Amino acid sequence: MRSDSPKRIRRYPLFYIEKGNNMSQRINVLYQKKPCYDIVITRDFNGLTEELELLQLTGKKIAIITDTQVGPIYSQEVKELLLPLSEQVSIFEMPAGEANKTLDTVKSIYTFLIQEGFGRKDLLIALGGGVVGDVTGYAAATYMRGIDFIQMPTTLLSQNDSSIGGKTGVDFDGYKNMVGAFKMPRLVYMNLNVLTTLDDRQYFSGFAEVMKHGLIKDSAFYTWLIENMYEICERDLDILEEMIFRSCNIKKTVVEKDPTEQGDRALLNFGHTIGHAIEKYMNFELTHGECISLGAVAAAFISWKRNLISMEDYYEVRDMYVPFYLPISIDHIEPKEILQLTKSDKKAEGKKIKFILLKRIGKAVIDDTVTDAEILDAINEIYFNEEEDACE
Repeated sequence: MRSDSPKRIRRYPLFYIEKGNNMSQRINVLYQKKPCYDIVITRDFNGLTEELELLQLTGKKIAIITDTQVGPIYSQEVKELLLPLSEQVSIFEMPAGEANKTLDTVKSIYTFLIQEGFGRKDLLIALGGGVVGDVTGYAAATYMRGIDFIQMPTTLLSQNDSSIGGKTGVDFDGYKNMVGAFKMPRLVYMNLNVLTTLDDRQYFSGFAEVMKHGLIKDSAFYTWLIENMYEICERDLDILEEMIFRSCNIKKTVVEKDPTEQGDRALLNFGHTIGHAIEKYMNFELTHGECISLGAVAAAFISWKRNLISMEDYYEVRDMYVPFYLPISIDHIEPKEILQLTKSDKKAEGKKIKFILLKRIGKAVIDDTVTDAEILDAINEIYFNEEEDACE
């Protein structure tokens, strides 16, 4: 840990909204410099009805879009809360997993909405992780040329990252997020207590995106994550509340400045170029966060080799993923195939790949001069070759 790092600095004010016995935090996200939607961070679902009333979203048909993991746990509870406010509450349950983030799933949602009689003035609610949020958002953007939707993220990854900013989409033939649209939600409603029901692998997968926010924009937050490592691993709700609040504020700042990814929003892709390639190569057998942690280590390695960050910083970044059960090396891959897959990433422009590098901890830059040789060296850095290791 760097000795000059500030200790436990809270860089954002906490705004609390009292609702009965429940306290929530509220972050307003702007679009084109005007208020667009709120992120509400709370610890139960009870405040949802008041939020719908404030947004004048009552008296509509509501479709809760969820999946086979989250639906059986939470969909009925949410439905019971919404029934007094709605003309009709229906539940659509899609198969869980990245493999179902496809146009076929979106088509099934269209069919369901048509059969249930949903119109343009009705409402979709995405109750689930990043896959559910992305699929629901894309369906909302395209069904009858646009229908309102609400994000209710239930994973750490979706709460601190994918539910914010209006990017929606699906994978196409295994290529990540190749088909999509920008569609801002009317509300992002986060119940932190749902994180206690996540299995360890899914929980820690989400931490890769939390780390990313600190690395690209806020060194003090990165230091805070190190100092609160134990509490984060133990899922201390007070610590998680501050962590998610700060992480969401970082993403809010980036997406407000560049809502449609014409410039600085690309910084949020730190770790994603090689990460997405690994994700496709492994046929989505690794979680998104596991792949992003590998991609982040590779990107930090290139940053070190270019003398942008120190060797000490590189190894600290790499080793920071270990306490959160995220991989920093991978076996059974073909590095040259991973390299080729980076070229099919949607962030590639012609023969150039927009790579996100660290200029320092807390400061990322966009670079389109990273060579194939540098990328291959970085992939080899995270490649654990059992045969070579046995010979040493």
